[in-house]
Amino acid sequence: MDQEIKPNTVYTTAETQKMLKISNSTIKRLLKRGLIRANKVGGQYRILGKEILHVVSPETEKRAVKSYLELKQKVVNKINKW
Repeated sequence: MDQEIKPNTVYTTAETQKMLKISNSTIKRLLKRGLIRANKVGGQYRILGKEILHVVSPETEKRAVKSYLELKQKVVNKINKW
């Protein structure tokens, strides 16, 4: 059953994972890199629906690719120093 993402609804990381069909490590990576903005409440993240909707937008994909390429370049530079 597909669920509609409501922009002003607050979701947990588990709910977000389920809606986006991604793994726990992927949701953590998205949060850590700031690709999904969230607030911590009682030690757990709460994600606004509009932030989830941004993830599936083309603009967010561009930011994710840019982030990946920057990380890849850092790794290549580090390896080349060896």
